Amino acid sequence: MKTKLYFTAILLLGFMGISNAQAQNPECTTNLSIYVEHAKVKNYDAAYTPWKMVYDQCPDLNRATFVYGERILKDKIKKSNGTEKDGFIGDLLVLYDNSMKYFPAKTKMADMEIKKVLMKYDNKMISNDEIYSNLQKAFTEDRDNFKNAKALYLYFSSLVDLNAAGKKDLQEVFDVYDDVTEKIEEENKKLTATITKLLPKEEKDELTSKEKKVLKAANTNSVSFGKIAGSIDSKLGKLADCGNLIPLYQKSFDAKKGDVKWVKRAVGRMFNKECTDDPMFKKLFEAQLALDPSADAYVYGGTLKQKAGDTNGAVADFNKALELETDSYKKSNIAYKVATIYRRGSKSTARNYAQKAINANSANGKAYLLIASLYASSANACGKTTFEKRAIYWKAADMARKAGRVDPSLSSRANKAAASYSAKAPTKEMIFTEGMQGKTVTFSCWVGGSVKVPNL
Repeated sequence: MKTKLYFTAILLLGFMGISNAQAQNPECTTNLSIYVEHAKVKNYDAAYTPWKMVYDQCPDLNRATFVYGERILKDKIKKSNGTEKDGFIGDLLVLYDNSMKYFPAKTKMADMEIKKVLMKYDNKMISNDEIYSNLQKAFTEDRDNFKNAKALYLYFSSLVDLNAAGKKDLQEVFDVYDDVTEKIEEENKKLTATITKLLPKEEKDELTSKEKKVLKAANTNSVSFGKIAGSIDSKLGKLADCGNLIPLYQKSFDAKKGDVKWVKRAVGRMFNKECTDDPMFKKLFEAQLALDPSADAYVYGGTLKQKAGDTNGAVADFNKALELETDSYKKSNIAYKVATIYRRGSKSTARNYAQKAINANSANGKAYLLIASLYASSANACGKTTFEKRAIYWKAADMARKAGRVDPSLSSRANKAAASYSAKAPTKEMIFTEGMQGKTVTFSCWVGGSVKVPNL
C-alpha cells in the first residue's frame, strides 16, 4: 500500500509540478499522496487532516494542494454552519490568495478574485461596494480570463445599485455596460464558432466523444451568456432611455468629442435606443465621421438619410458600410442592423440584408429570428385560403429553431418564438379535413419557396 501511495504521488508531481520542498520534508510527500488518494474518491473528511498538514507546512510543494484544497474546504463549508462555516469560508478565501502567491504562473488572477466574490456573495458576506471594486480589479487587470457569466452580471449589477444610491455616476454605468456587453459578445463569438464547426458533424452523427463534450459545454456556456446578457439589459432598464442619454451627451460632448471610443459608443447607444431623431445624434455622428469614417459611420449616415426620405442615398451608405468592413463578424452585425431598419418598410429588402448577415456569419441567430418574424408578419399576404395563410407559420417556426441551433445564447427567445409560430400553423384537424398531409404549399408572395405539410 505504501509503495502504491508513493507511486501515485510521483505521478501527480510529474503532472502538476514540484519544488525542492519534497526533499526537505518527506512527511509532506507522504501526506500528499494520502490526501490525494482520499480526495480522488471524494472522501474529503479523510483527506482533510493530511491535506492540512501539507498546506500548513509545505504550501509550495505541489499545486495539487490548492486544487484539491478547494474541493476539501468547499465540502467542509457545505457540511457546517454558524461560526464553524464562517471559519472554513475564511480558510478558502485565504487559499485563493495563497494560490496566487505560491503558483502565480498557473493561477489566473481573475479566476481567484471571482471565486472570492462569489463565495462571499452566495453566503451574504459582501457589500455592493466590495463586489464592484473587486470585480472591477479583476476585469481591468485580467480581462482575458474574466469569463464567468454570473460574475459579469454582478460586476454590472452592483454598479447600477451604487448609481441608484448616488455613489457612482451614470457615465460610469454606461462605460461598464459597454465593456461587459463587449466581453459577452467576444466569449459568445468563440462559442458559436465552435458550435458552427461541430454542428455539421453532429447532424451526420460523426462526433467523437471528446467533440460531444466540447459541443455540450459550448452550448451550455452560450445559453448562460445569453441569459446574462438579457439580465444586464433589464438591469440597465430606463437608465439608457433617450431622456437620460441626450442630456448626458450634451453635457459631455465638448470635453469628450475628441475621444473616438466615447463618441463611437455614444453614437451606437443612441442608434440602438432609436434616439436618432434628436439633433444630438447627428452631432455625435458627424464627430465620429471626422474621427473614424468606418463602416459603422456609414450605417448611421444611411439611417439619417433614410429618415430624411433619401432612400437611394441610404442604400448607398449601407452598401458602402458592408464594402468597407473586412471582419466577417462585424460585417454580419452591420447587415443585421440594416435589416432591422428595413423591417418596417420593405420586408424583402430586410430579408436580403438578414441573409447577408447570415452569409457573413452563419452563427448570427438574430438574423434568423428576424427573418422568422418577417415571415410570420406576412401571413395574410401569402396565401388565398386560411390554410395557405397559416402555413407560412411553419416556415417561420423553422427559421426560429435554426436561430437557437446556431446560437444557443438565443435559445430561450428562439424556442418561445418557434412555439408561438407553430401554434398558429394549421392544426392536425385542419390538415386532415383539407386532405393536405404530405403535400407542398408554395408561396407566391415575396417570401417565395414552399413548405411540406406534416404527415399525420
